[in-house]
Amino acid sequence: MKAGEIRGERLLAGGARFAPSASSLARLLAPFFRTVLDRIHSGLATGSLLAHLPDGTTRLLGGHAPGFEVEVRLKDWRALVRLATQGSIGWYRAYEAGEWEASDMVALFALFAGNARTLGGTARSSGLFRLIARAAHRLNRNSRAGAARNIAAHYDLGNDFYAAWLDESMTYSSALAPGKDGLEAAQRRKLDTIAARLGRPASVLEIGCGWGSLAQRLAEDGAKVTAISLSREQLDWARAGRPGTIDFRLQDYRDVTGQYDAIASVEMVEALGREYWAAFMDCISGCLKPGGRAAIQYISMADDLFETYAASADFIQAYVFPGGLLIRTSEFRRLAKERGLQWCNQSDFGQDYAETLRLWRERFDAAVDEARLPGGCDDRFIRLWRYYLAYCEGGFRAGTIDVHQVTLVKE
Repeated sequence: MKAGEIRGERLLAGGARFAPSASSLARLLAPFFRTVLDRIHSGLATGSLLAHLPDGTTRLLGGHAPGFEVEVRLKDWRALVRLATQGSIGWYRAYEAGEWEASDMVALFALFAGNARTLGGTARSSGLFRLIARAAHRLNRNSRAGAARNIAAHYDLGNDFYAAWLDESMTYSSALAPGKDGLEAAQRRKLDTIAARLGRPASVLEIGCGWGSLAQRLAEDGAKVTAISLSREQLDWARAGRPGTIDFRLQDYRDVTGQYDAIASVEMVEALGREYWAAFMDCISGCLKPGGRAAIQYISMADDLFETYAASADFIQAYVFPGGLLIRTSEFRRLAKERGLQWCNQSDFGQDYAETLRLWRERFDAAVDEARLPGGCDDRFIRLWRYYLAYCEGGFRAGTIDVHQVTLVKE
């Protein structure tokens, strides 16, 4: 990064395109505040939210059945306007403006995620705001040029930034059973599991290699590894001190040629966008030798919630992962089958991801407290990152998003 540059400037600035100011709306919609609260109360089928309102009153929302419990202090009615009209993007903007605070951010996000089916459109963007958010997200579509920009916005925030709170392997994806023996061991276990799915192939293509931990693990088994990424900073880190059997390339998956005994891809497909899912499966099918195996780790949205989720844009797409979209397993599986790829041995471990995120939050907070974050990480960016980690953890705790590993075998 250049001296004086603010980290995540594009992420922080880009989110403003997704929703206009709520100041004037607060005055216009004041009569409807109680109606919104009534809808939230009815929609919380499980769990409860104790709301301290700006007028000094307190109201318990939900409480119909056991579930996540949280206390929220609403400091400004505009926060409710933002939530009702702009969904998760508006709720983050209200947080950024200091219009609310919660006793437990993870529990709050888990409460709303866990009641997504009964809340319906209560906490989602609507009307004009939904169209604005969708249009802004569309501008971030993952064409070749767009994918490079989107990857750089998140992953090129600086190797020094990620090194301050990831484990030593710089593995930025869900660990496997981190509650068993800690984050480092759990990340190694995840890499071992991916390697086991592939067997001991002579040649491997890794799509989206991150900082190189999986490529190195596969090379340890004797494989000749071709590892591709669109992040220049990640590749700089990955190339440093790695064995010569790994060929790290700045390359789009759509430009890969040749065939490999195996393919690995860990939490890269969420950066594709739905319109490019078929192109990704074409790459897998075209680059695998007959009988070859691909090991994929991916994050999904619950099938029955996917269409509503995909119809707009959420906080993550606006402020954290431009152009991102979680996977719909049924559709992804169909695309694989149509290309002669057998879907084998799917495993699901969403609660492991929730625990991974908790550990990342602890490490991030420690880095902040110990002043170990690099220059450019101002208070606004730190608040964004804390919110992001808690938001994701809440979704996994609730079970509406999940993480999986699957083996694809080319017929």
